[in-house]
Amino acid sequence: MLEKFERYPLTFGPSPIEKLSRLTEHLGGKVDIYAKREDCNSGLAFGGNKIRKLEYIVPDAIASNADTLVTIGGVQSNHTRQVAAVAAKLGMKCRLVQEGWVPFEDAVYDRVGNILMSRVMGAEIELVNEGFDIGIRESWTRAIADVKAKGGKPYAIPAGASVHKFGGLGYVGFAEEVRQQEAEMGVHFDFIIVCTVTGSTHAGMVVGFAKDGRARNVIGIDASFTPEQTKAQVLDIAQKTAALIELGQDITLDDVILNEDYAYPRYGVPSDETNEAIRLSARLEGMMTDPVYEGKSMQGMIDLVGKDFFPAGSKILYAHLGGVPAINAYSYIYRNG
Repeated sequence: MLEKFERYPLTFGPSPIEKLSRLTEHLGGKVDIYAKREDCNSGLAFGGNKIRKLEYIVPDAIASNADTLVTIGGVQSNHTRQVAAVAAKLGMKCRLVQEGWVPFEDAVYDRVGNILMSRVMGAEIELVNEGFDIGIRESWTRAIADVKAKGGKPYAIPAGASVHKFGGLGYVGFAEEVRQQEAEMGVHFDFIIVCTVTGSTHAGMVVGFAKDGRARNVIGIDASFTPEQTKAQVLDIAQKTAALIELGQDITLDDVILNEDYAYPRYGVPSDETNEAIRLSARLEGMMTDPVYEGKSMQGMIDLVGKDFFPAGSKILYAHLGGVPAINAYSYIYRNG
């Protein structure tokens, strides 16, 4: 579905799929749980889901003759870290706007994890005291204008690379990749679990899996705590992506499945249940997840399995989108494990 789009290779190739046998057994064995390890997809600063998206955005940035990638996220944004890594790989400058999206006051919050790596990779970072919002931010548009005013040639990448015109393509490709791996493994996944915030990962999957009738089998676990806005953005990105790739079928609101039960108490702040899910997957599988995104989608999957949401015998694919470096900023929570 993506043959007509230029792709700049930034990943190792297909990210691996592994069976989570001990977690499957611990949860009763009624369903089989697998993980697709997007956290292991690239050598660029620990990789992650944004690297897959950026493969389809970078050719446009190069064609524009830009010299500076400009993007935005929270203080511990995985996305900004991955954009900084890609900029370094391309030999471009990087301007990052990091807003105070998370009211978390660990003493090292703005000095470790993602933001530390972005600084080491040479990104210019502006800390802005503004709260969480998945929409277009004034601080980002100011940064773009500032780069221009100083003689630079900025290339604008929105939060999460999500509302970029090519933002959904990477996860259309994810679905294509999963189908190939299913054929090789002799497995068919009945449900795909994905964390949803800015929306293009979920949206790309909806479009990609619509090809074989599984759009509604993609279960988004909201971590934004602004689900109405998030769901609308997923739908908008999915519809625009479907038109862009000439999918040939309509994507409707009914195709966007978003579970709102696990984002509490707010974006970026883990609940006790999220922390227990992080510990469980780590202690059973040695698979680390983070307090902002993957811990909440892991919590959601575990809870849904416990509630028999999935029919017995189902094969579930948990999309591990990366983001583990952020756990360093929450060190006090996990000081005793």
